[in-house]
Amino acid sequence: MSELVTGEAVALELRPARLPSRALAVLLDLAVAVAVYVAVTVVLVASTASLDTAAQTALSIAAFVLVLVGGPIAVETLSHGRSLGKTACGLRVVRDDGGPIRFRHSLVRGLIGVIEILMTFGVVACIASLVSARGRRLGDVFAGTLVVRERVPVAPGGYLPPSPPWLAGRFAELDLSAVPDDLWLAVRQYLTRMGQLDPRVGWAIAERLAADVVARTGAPAPQGVPPAAYLAAVVQERQAREARRAFGAAAGGTAVTVPVASPPRAYPVPPSVPPSVAPPAAPWGEAPVTPSGVAPGARPTGPARGGEPEETRKTRSDGRPGTGFVPPA
Repeated sequence: MSELVTGEAVALELRPARLPSRALAVLLDLAVAVAVYVAVTVVLVASTASLDTAAQTALSIAAFVLVLVGGPIAVETLSHGRSLGKTACGLRVVRDDGGPIRFRHSLVRGLIGVIEILMTFGVVACIASLVSARGRRLGDVFAGTLVVRERVPVAPGGYLPPSPPWLAGRFAELDLSAVPDDLWLAVRQYLTRMGQLDPRVGWAIAERLAADVVARTGAPAPQGVPPAAYLAAVVQERQAREARRAFGAAAGGTAVTVPVASPPRAYPVPPSVPPSVAPPAAPWGEAPVTPSGVAPGARPTGPARGGEPEETRKTRSDGRPGTGFVPPA
């Protein structure tokens, strides 16, 4: 990946085309140009049979220049850097700053291409492309252009996991304006790859990112909430706000969630707790469970100490254990 800087100081990440794809595109262009040149030559020979040898030679040279030199220049100018071979290979000629080329760029590339491609059978162009860090030939260097790939294979990316339901609406009043875009990008990348990380490594990354978000927002994270769940809930809140700004009040009560391709089965385990004694991790979407088996903030139910229900520990006025039942008045 090559980083280009535009005139507005905007960095562009472009993938320069390398020698194999460029050579294939040039071969396709040359095959088409030679076929057109042969057809034009046959027509000229048949139509100028009555002329002398000097006139026929002049017409042949003119046909060569127009078809093999002027043709590629005109095609690249009109198509903004795309020829037949480049279109087939997914390539395009752009300026050094990433903008579309003009006639002067195509003219310089075409004239120098006659020397380094046609006259030397592509030897000079291959050597220059191998030496250049961006795979440029001499025509690109003098014209200030670069051949880039337009069709880049897309890697299978992950999806953002939805926020746990028990955190819905917890961060509606959180100020997210101070969180920079690069931090949001880091959080999104972590959430999409959380299931591929080692639990201890994932926990450490989540704690660091959650601490950065807390430092930017100025509000502490809720107690007992795993950092991964906190990050997912904050990202969902940001998506919901962006949806409300984009679509108005119609999206005000709509939660923005993205389906998970391969949802993680559990939160990462804290590295300070050995795996053999660590409490069972809660599946994604459920509240974490404390060692006593009760979710944070939930009221304990069921048997109390000694295995007796709380009602059986109540006593009646005569000192005998009661059932907790109060008869109607």
